[in-house]
Amino acid sequence: MPELPEVETVCRGLRPAMEGRTVRWVDQRRPDLRYPFPDAFAKRLEGRRILAVDRRAKYILIRLDDGWTWMVHLGMSGRFTVSPGATPVQGTSGQASSGQAGHNSGWALVEKHDHVLVDLDDGGRVVFNDTRRFGFMDLIPPDGEAANAHLAHLGPEPLSDSFSATYLTETLVGRRTPIKAALLDQRIVAGLGNIYVCEALWRSGISPRRMAASVGPKRAAVLVPEIKQVLSDAIAAGGSSLRDYVQATGELGYFQHSWDVYDREGAPCRKPGCSGTIQRLVQSGRSTYFCPAHQR
Repeated sequence: MPELPEVETVCRGLRPAMEGRTVRWVDQRRPDLRYPFPDAFAKRLEGRRILAVDRRAKYILIRLDDGWTWMVHLGMSGRFTVSPGATPVQGTSGQASSGQAGHNSGWALVEKHDHVLVDLDDGGRVVFNDTRRFGFMDLIPPDGEAANAHLAHLGPEPLSDSFSATYLTETLVGRRTPIKAALLDQRIVAGLGNIYVCEALWRSGISPRRMAASVGPKRAAVLVPEIKQVLSDAIAAGGSSLRDYVQATGELGYFQHSWDVYDREGAPCRKPGCSGTIQRLVQSGRSTYFCPAHQR
């Protein structure tokens, strides 16, 4: 599933195409993804000017000029692609598969799983494709983010000043759960996922099996900067491409070529001076990769 760097990379690809533009047409080609679309979803987007494309954790937040926010979660296989200009099919005006009239722009179906197509006032086109349909879209009313079920309980952004060694130390006090599981808890820190937690723990020399309460201020002072750095490195590389993930430009991310520990079971540890071998274990149903020689 795309993690914070992948979602941030998608946002950065959408901003030049969408910010400041007005939505002219929306072609909603099915009534639901993981969840049903909001009522009259396409019509409520049409005519709206896009003020900003933001991110919160793994959610894309597209700010509209009427105060509402178009929220997108990519799920496992959701992806946006951006084209500089739409190519209408002359003489066609079908209806969206949702059965709502007026939701079809007349575009050819570029791919089977193109579910939402957005025509912008400058002729640009943004397409949301989701093969497995685990993604979803919603509309959040003005001042409604604090009460939104998906956003209300999120912890601080890991790249923000709010996520500090002091914050992490205080938050982990008394937590009798492995540090790997604690960092994946979105209530503690928002947006971290399996890949980048494994990488950050490897860089920090902290075992994923260590109890969160025992991390303490000294280890937290090492771990927090490493989390920030691995996320920054991944964003600079365009994220990690796993299966369906691509950037909004259609390009693949390439940070997977820089993984030091993730998916390297049986390989020698890359840490200078370490003679360990990368091992894999399962924690909470998910694969964890680590070096037992230098991660303590």
